[in-house]
Amino acid sequence: MGNNGMKFLLGKKIEMTQVFSDGGKVIPVTLVEAGPVVVTQIRTKEKDGYQAVQVGFGKKKHLTKSIKGHLKNLGDFRWLREYKIVDSLKNGEPTIPKVGEKIDVSIFKEGNTVGVRGISKGKGFQGVVKRHGFKGMKATHGTKEKYRAPGAIGSRFPQHVRKGKRMGGRMGHERVTRRAVEIVKIDVENNLLALKGAIPGPRGSLVEIRG
Repeated sequence: MGNNGMKFLLGKKIEMTQVFSDGGKVIPVTLVEAGPVVVTQIRTKEKDGYQAVQVGFGKKKHLTKSIKGHLKNLGDFRWLREYKIVDSLKNGEPTIPKVGEKIDVSIFKEGNTVGVRGISKGKGFQGVVKRHGFKGMKATHGTKEKYRAPGAIGSRFPQHVRKGKRMGGRMGHERVTRRAVEIVKIDVENNLLALKGAIPGPRGSLVEIRG
């Protein structure tokens, strides 16, 4: 599985900490409980119109009957995700895993760079100062209780607020991808990855890792 270019895992963000390099340099890292994931379905061009691998991760107590039937006693997974199979050929044919096969952190090596995707922290409804970095109004010369106001939003033409105007609104809770994230440490026994720097999402949230 790790030799055919299809390197992907699901994980759960634990916390941020720091490790020391061989030269004594402090490296900030994020610990992720990555896998093992189980292959739950193989999609083919003949049947589904595209090639993909579906994997399951995490545990959930209560599943619907349809999901239980789909999983076929492979496990009570909290998350299911699909990854399209790239054209990495081996002896002229794509190397495709089998249903029930497990994938763990051993597919990666320390020093590898991966893409990490997660859902950013939700910050609720925010004004323009926090959401868009507006300066706000001056605090003198008659300004009263308008320090963080957005200012005028209209225009002479076309007599309505244009779509996409920067205003207050919901902030965060968006899918964010970080590319070229270095794997600093790997703990195969405990299924842990130490990824350099910060990654999107709160503690306990789902993280998608792809090499």
